[in-house]
Amino acid sequence: MTEFEMKLKAAEKAVGLGKLSRRDFIQFVMASGVTLAAAQAMFTRAARAEPKKGGTFKAAVGHGQTTDSLDPATWSNGFTFAWGKSVMGAPLVQISPKNEVIPHVAESFEPSDGAKKWVFKIKKGITFHNGKTLTADDVVATINYHIGPDSKSPAKGVLSNLVSAKADGPDTVVFELSGGNADFPYLVSDYHLAMYPSEGGKIQWEKGIGAGPYILKSFEPGVKMTAERNPNYFGTTYFDAIELLSIIDVAARTNAYLSGEVHFIDRADPKTIDIVKNAPNTSLYNVSGTALYSAPMLVDQAPFDKLEVRQALKWAINRQELVDKILYGYGSAGNDNMLAPSLKYAIQPEPVYTYDPEKAKSLLKKAGMENLKVDLSASDAAFPGGVDAALLMAEQAKAAGIEINVVREPNDSYWDNVWIKKPWCQCYWGGRPTADAFLSISMAADAAWNDTRWKNPRFNELLVAARAETDEAKRQAMYAECQQLVHDDGGQVVLMFNNYVGALSNAIGHGEFNTDFDHDGGFMYERWWMA
Repeated sequence: MTEFEMKLKAAEKAVGLGKLSRRDFIQFVMASGVTLAAAQAMFTRAARAEPKKGGTFKAAVGHGQTTDSLDPATWSNGFTFAWGKSVMGAPLVQISPKNEVIPHVAESFEPSDGAKKWVFKIKKGITFHNGKTLTADDVVATINYHIGPDSKSPAKGVLSNLVSAKADGPDTVVFELSGGNADFPYLVSDYHLAMYPSEGGKIQWEKGIGAGPYILKSFEPGVKMTAERNPNYFGTTYFDAIELLSIIDVAARTNAYLSGEVHFIDRADPKTIDIVKNAPNTSLYNVSGTALYSAPMLVDQAPFDKLEVRQALKWAINRQELVDKILYGYGSAGNDNMLAPSLKYAIQPEPVYTYDPEKAKSLLKKAGMENLKVDLSASDAAFPGGVDAALLMAEQAKAAGIEINVVREPNDSYWDNVWIKKPWCQCYWGGRPTADAFLSISMAADAAWNDTRWKNPRFNELLVAARAETDEAKRQAMYAECQQLVHDDGGQVVLMFNNYVGALSNAIGHGEFNTDFDHDGGFMYERWWMA
């Protein structure tokens, strides 16, 4: 390294720490022959590189509804999921940008008895926002809240083989499973499983008091949430405060960004992405992960209870056209396997569902269901462009003699009144870090979020067996069969895997992004900073 390079590195660090002005830095690098434009770009990169505390981060997301609640068992959309990840809540573990499970509230975790038993040691000195010390009893009460017999929490499906959680002293929790599960630490990263203070074995979630980096200040369901930095947070976070807006309408959300009202928006409209990415001081947030857009059919409801009808609809949809016209290329076509190609154990089931109206016709004839007419409930609350996607699907299906009546559902309360209630609707799925986590929460027979109500004995048998299997080849084969069963028999129509696309102000600094969920895996509030 030359003397200039060493001085440049020191200058960039000083900029990042706020100890060197833009003017002085630019003068320094231009003296070495660098152009003004290049010097300005170097300053921007350096200013964003070093985390620093301060400022209010403002984000507008295309999620949220007036029925949203502080109850963690009810969280079901991208407005509420971050609460447990990196706002008020703090889970036992977190997921790193490299998809590794890392201790958080827990300082360590160790398996025994073939991974049927897991011992978690809890960090000492963690306090909730109300000053109460977090203990093993709070961890046990939190977990039991989600897995109890009357619980309707989505986390119940994630922890389906958890038999018991017991405190062994103030700093140790012992988890007993019905079968071995090598992925168990990943499962407790689920965003519903943020720790809450407890009393008498019952958690107290009503005031939004957690142990996370921010203390709740206000909450208007379907409108806005504000929070301030927790001065006693046991981890590291940077913003003094955050403001989270629920703006479902993509045009309004985009205008909020372009007007400078917010620093970040998710779910950018691909049709106007050039306007957004060319806005001043803007970076395109474009992350390819494991998220998907789907059209689940309730297999216990006619006509979707007939396998031939389900398969006919799968062949009657041109998924690549959906990717081209709805995602504008920011994604890839689905094949009715919910595991993205990048996820460990994922396969590409055969045959690949391409657009084949004639095959769809033959299946309907076999079922005695020619001239099929079905309703498809659609909403942009399900995913951006959801209504347009449904209309396009209806047009595609005509060639197969299928009439799809698109029912435009209200954005508000879509997740309460339409999803898993209407026979055919739309959905989005944020990713999960493991195959087991994804399949358990979405396809297991008794999972709260089994949005097709599909119950296949062989699938459920394999899902349980694969968790405990330590032979990699055997485990791969089990998950491969699970995916093939979903593809062949299930009611899940995976339309496309979507990139997370949004707009991010250059005023915000960040590190490497998580890919398992949008919003930097839900950690943007905790891990980003004002540049």
